[in-house]
Amino acid sequence: MDSVVELAEINVDIIQIKMQDKESKNTFSQALTDELIKAYQYIEKQQKYKAVILTGYDTYFASGGTQNQLMTLSEGNSKFTDFDLYSLSLNCPIPVIAAMQGHGIGGGFAMGLFADFVILSKESIYTTNFMKYGFTPGMGATYILPQKLGIVLAEEMLLTARNYRGEELKNRGIPFTVLPREEVMNHAYELAKSLAEKPRVSLIALKDHLVKEMRNELPKIIQQEVKMHEITFGQPEVRERIKTLFGQ
Repeated sequence: MDSVVELAEINVDIIQIKMQDKESKNTFSQALTDELIKAYQYIEKQQKYKAVILTGYDTYFASGGTQNQLMTLSEGNSKFTDFDLYSLSLNCPIPVIAAMQGHGIGGGFAMGLFADFVILSKESIYTTNFMKYGFTPGMGATYILPQKLGIVLAEEMLLTARNYRGEELKNRGIPFTVLPREEVMNHAYELAKSLAEKPRVSLIALKDHLVKEMRNELPKIIQQEVKMHEITFGQPEVRERIKTLFGQ
């Protein structure tokens, strides 16, 4: 059986994490969650890598929580903080490139935005669809979207929960590279090679400096998102929306 997370050395300095849980279309299944955390733990222990490329398979980057996970959250039997996927890239010591060649949905899109570099594809759908189901956003989305996209677009995406093609986001002036899907990975490799030309110790020191405030602020935001979930997730309407609208 193929692993749902594939680790591959692009060269001696660069490692790639490929999410490929085809059965769940890269929703945060238990297998994908466990292996993704293990992949970042492995990278943190290595001393040779200078850059990480995080990507998905085919037309999927990451699709957020599973229906069962959302139902469990609505029943109050778990929290999204039980498994910290949102800050993996932020806390990775070396720069992370999110090569979002496919759809980024809900927590999957938020997770990608925590990378140091983000590349989108023109054809793919990107959405923070939490409010589609009637519950407030989690996974640090209320923090990272305003940080990376600006407050105007972030509020629109979070409140309306609608879908956006990468092409539309490019036209809205997002500060990320947006390319045809077939060009995303090549651009990511070239960017990683550029990073790998620099000394590892300098990359780590500069990333620490650049993201220090985000690392400090995020835990407070996560606590606030959990409190909002305690208010919004338990509504009968939310449970019904998760049952009927999931996957649409």
